[in-house]
Amino acid sequence: MGPKENGMAKWLGPAASVLIVVGCAPDGRGIDAAAIDRVFAEYASDTTPGCAVGVYRDGQIAYAKGYGMADLERNIPISPAMIFDLGSTSKQFAAAAVILLANEGKLSLGDDVRKYVPEVPDFGTPVTIDHMLRHTSGLRDYNGLLYAHGYRFEDATGDEEALDIIARQRALNFAPGSRWDYSNTGFFLLSTIVKRVTGQNLAEFARERIFGPLGMAETHFRNDHTAILPGRALAYSPRAGGGFQIDLSNWDQLGDGAVYSSVEELIKWDEDYYRRTVGGQALVDKLTEPGTLNDGRKHSYGRGLFIDSYRGLARIHHGGAWAGYRAMLMRFPAQHTSVALTCNVGSANTNRLAERVADVVLADHLAADSAGSAAAGPAAALPADADRLVGMYYSAVEQRVIRVIRDTAGLSFATSSFSAPMTPRGPNEFDVGGFLTLRFADGAPAPSVRSVRSGEESPPLDRVEAGSPTRAEWDGLVGRYYSPELDATWVIERSGDTVLVRNRSMGRMQLSPAMTGAFQAEAGLLQFLGAPARRSGFLLHSGRMLGLRFERVP
Repeated sequence: MGPKENGMAKWLGPAASVLIVVGCAPDGRGIDAAAIDRVFAEYASDTTPGCAVGVYRDGQIAYAKGYGMADLERNIPISPAMIFDLGSTSKQFAAAAVILLANEGKLSLGDDVRKYVPEVPDFGTPVTIDHMLRHTSGLRDYNGLLYAHGYRFEDATGDEEALDIIARQRALNFAPGSRWDYSNTGFFLLSTIVKRVTGQNLAEFARERIFGPLGMAETHFRNDHTAILPGRALAYSPRAGGGFQIDLSNWDQLGDGAVYSSVEELIKWDEDYYRRTVGGQALVDKLTEPGTLNDGRKHSYGRGLFIDSYRGLARIHHGGAWAGYRAMLMRFPAQHTSVALTCNVGSANTNRLAERVADVVLADHLAADSAGSAAAGPAAALPADADRLVGMYYSAVEQRVIRVIRDTAGLSFATSSFSAPMTPRGPNEFDVGGFLTLRFADGAPAPSVRSVRSGEESPPLDRVEAGSPTRAEWDGLVGRYYSPELDATWVIERSGDTVLVRNRSMGRMQLSPAMTGAFQAEAGLLQFLGAPARRSGFLLHSGRMLGLRFERVP
């Protein structure tokens, strides 16, 4: 449902930014506005998109300000009243809806998803509602599946397209409960369960049971990409060569994302953690209960929320990224302090930005060391033996390949679609972009590495040698390949001295050698099957989708 008030009335003219200060910190000290301005300095311009930030203390907005532009075409600045797509920060609202129904006895978190959504294939082992709430289901990510099928983000897709491609799957990424691995599919299916149990779609249910009771008049799940949204900030991504381009999506699925809200309204939800108006203590307990895998190992995801610590302080948080929108709601419950961010540029790292704001407003509470923060603490010197870390690393568990590259600036981390400098934090530990930590372990004959993100440590990636395919082996890749799980045909073709793989949504992507018989492209890792002279097919491993099978076709 759309917002009930005309947000345009809250917009100001082309002034650079908007500042609201309502109260001070509990200890009587005010907010250091200049320090927060420095955090967002790169966005404080009338020629760039940017962010709105809100700092909540003891149930009040202690500080809120907009940096940059909500609409570059119409010269409209960002204000704290504007609504943004929260992306995956929305997951806590979908989780709350399902937990409300469970606490009322209308479903059980231990129920098999197929009880409500029989379109989900029978994988031979139950996938429960709780597996989906905790990202331990093993379900392949439907966003990636739709994209690999050929849907672009500007194409219109809804529940029918998502359910159809989920129903085509013939395998899971892993046995339910055996691993933690983020998957949007589970949260989309939660929205389907809400609709089939209550007769209301998730947008209607959340408006009636969550947003309405809390007085969040503007906040809503958006399930119609054609709806006019007064007071909305448009979204952008950096354009190659400089400047920005519009970056919006027309996908209408709910649950894994699609909540629109503002930093002015998110305080009402944040404060309900303490007041328990919606769902009482039972809802808060379920949302914030850390998870346990089948083998007894703990993980730091509750239900729709990460539960961990930052520089010695307990923390509850969730970020979001969809199209060019980025968001974060980060709560420090013992200090009754939270940081909310809504951004409209795809390059914004809202996790790191929120931590930097927390460094300012919680300076008297934070531990001096860097515990809990991938990027905290001073950079160390590059190890003298850094060259030993250079090379290719492969995880057979995650079917993932990364590269460590040495250049004039130091070491860089690279995947098939992303690269960033590695900042040393010690002889065997490096920060990548403020959101990822790489921890190397010495081994014979070569080191291995684990990545740590949001407190979750990956299985080890072992050093491997890159393949060196011959001209005949390259030629053996060329052909057309069909995947029944995607209902899509990908084409591998030669263009001069390069070999490319293409489909509708991704365009042409260059293949580069990984291990023997495996190649990387922006789409992921392709492991080829059959004789090198004429491959019979390949398995696609792409982040949250493992083992998608393609067969050669005439």
